[in-house]
Amino acid sequence: MARVVVAQEAGACFGVERALHMVTDLAKDENGRVQTLGPLIHNPLVVEELRDKGVGVVADPASAAPGSTLVMRTHGVPPEVEQQARELGLVVVDATCPYVKKVHVAAERLARKGYQVIVVGEKGHPEVEGTVGHAPKALVIGSPAELEGCQIARRVGVVVQTTLAQQALRDVVAALVGRCEELRVIDTICDATSKRQEAAAELAEQADVMVVVGGRNSANTTHLVQICAAHCEATHHIESADELDPAWLDGADLVGITAGASTPASHIDAVRQRIEALL
Repeated sequence: MARVVVAQEAGACFGVERALHMVTDLAKDENGRVQTLGPLIHNPLVVEELRDKGVGVVADPASAAPGSTLVMRTHGVPPEVEQQARELGLVVVDATCPYVKKVHVAAERLARKGYQVIVVGEKGHPEVEGTVGHAPKALVIGSPAELEGCQIARRVGVVVQTTLAQQALRDVVAALVGRCEELRVIDTICDATSKRQEAAAELAEQADVMVVVGGRNSANTTHLVQICAAHCEATHHIESADELDPAWLDGADLVGITAGASTPASHIDAVRQRIEALL
């Protein structure tokens, strides 16, 4: 009989759970007058579930209904965006993950102390954009290759996107060594991210098939897929149980499941139950 095993560390992290509770409670009280600034988290199914509860999504503060409640997403926003929302008379609720807040504080402090700030992360990612808003002259670097042609100062301070893989940070830091006189690195990768990555790798080494559950627009889920694929060739990324293909499970003795930090436990349970029914 095939076994189905969920990774020891998988699914929604503290920051996501906190934000979901905040918005769900607001939705009950505010009667359809709650919007999030961009998707609250990178999980389309969850965003749809919130929409069913009356929580809308707007691209910018000016698009929000006058006098309504606007929730700052878990990834954070640049300070001027929050300021704009307040000036428009919106009720601002900050659901930024506390661990992301730490990146903002670290970047601000480094900039204030005269370091050239380098944010190791993905250009265009909402969390990275929010961090750069707190250190406007920061460079965003995703890989050592992106350092080519960059003017590197004598004193450099590094922070990192909370959901990035540790190896990505190591690679950029190694490339910076020797290019500046002083290099200060503040490892702001979230502990929950690291634990999920380690648990996923451990399970993938044993599994015949790995199923990774989470939004395709989620950076941390995508990194889990990459980690699992390095250990288990039969790795599949899905957003919901409906995407499962029974053919994936043929001949499997151990099916592993992991999930990104934006994936609620209910979504993981649904996938596990569907796999068990298919085996």
